[in-house]
Amino acid sequence: MKEKMILLAVILMAGLLLSSCTSKSTSGVIRVGLVAEISGELPAIGASCKNAAELAVRQINDTGGLEVGGQKYQVELFIEDNRANEEQTTQVTQKLIDEDKVVAIIGPNASRFAIPAAKVAEASQVALISPWSTNPQTTLDATTNDSKQYIFRAAFVDAFQGQVVAYFALDFLQTNRAAVLFDVESDYNRGIAEIFKQTYEDRGGKVVAFETYVTGETDFTTQLNQIKESNPDVIFLPNYYTDVPLQIQQAHQLGITAPFLGSDTWGSPELLAQCGAECEGYYFSTHYAPDSANPLVTRFSQDYQKAYGEVPDDVAALTYDSFGLLWQALQTAGRVDRQKVADALHSIESYEGVTGSMMFQQGSGDPIKSAVILQIRGGKFIWLANINP
Repeated sequence: MKEKMILLAVILMAGLLLSSCTSKSTSGVIRVGLVAEISGELPAIGASCKNAAELAVRQINDTGGLEVGGQKYQVELFIEDNRANEEQTTQVTQKLIDEDKVVAIIGPNASRFAIPAAKVAEASQVALISPWSTNPQTTLDATTNDSKQYIFRAAFVDAFQGQVVAYFALDFLQTNRAAVLFDVESDYNRGIAEIFKQTYEDRGGKVVAFETYVTGETDFTTQLNQIKESNPDVIFLPNYYTDVPLQIQQAHQLGITAPFLGSDTWGSPELLAQCGAECEGYYFSTHYAPDSANPLVTRFSQDYQKAYGEVPDDVAALTYDSFGLLWQALQTAGRVDRQKVADALHSIESYEGVTGSMMFQQGSGDPIKSAVILQIRGGKFIWLANINP
């Protein structure tokens, strides 16, 4: 009898240990984590991400929940602020996995935080979807360069975006000479700058100035004078919305008249507020056009504006699509199970989202999708073209 009781205790303990290795879904609840840059140097990004996440979860819960395997689940969102800090990022990601027992994590957004979060999630075998990170290393193993098995993104990668901007500068703007100014300490900025330069020159253009600065720098006159002397047809600034307005303002003060191009980090409404008329007429690549006639975009934009009183930026749209991908994966998996969800994400052959159609090739966490070029006109982001090199 004693041996039977011991055996029963062992079986019960094994069951408890097994349940601790997967997400909690007690009482019909799906637990989902969010890591966002709510405070620190990128608060506009964090706010957009948090807003879109809460909207996506609220919409699911208001309709009775998400049906998985024939059962309706309410979604419980666990939000963590990484404070735009790498150490804090790893801590809160681990907390969501170990303490909150989430089935999957959305975020962070900036590549320099998504990469360390991805290391934690991959080691813990928990699916993580970064809405906005475009650095290839987010989804690649640093040692083998093979694709990570639990890390995904809703955005395109830097290589694709760098090519898109180069094609646009050459073919649409008909330029031959380009200059680049970028933050050399940021993997994102540096990666896109290097790919732009390679693509632009491979297709017959010439990069006449390739200038750098470091994070936190506010006086760009030395670099801009070098750019002015090189006489470019266009200037590429693959930098964050926090730096771009000052760079353009200083360029204009030096008499630089060449048009400016940017990347998806320009897409925050904060850029419009800080840059104003200085940015009028300039272009940048991004993930979606808020003025698109696509019914999915229209409905999302209306719902977002009703909830938060502003037009959703690309971070908001990509976050919303990240949750859409997760909902689809959960329904495909048929179970609230970490491994099943990761497997289901890999099997998505088609997802129609706010930022367009996307699919994942088996074994890769990078979606196949197109990019959008927006122009700043009248204090708004206006769709100009879709580009798929």
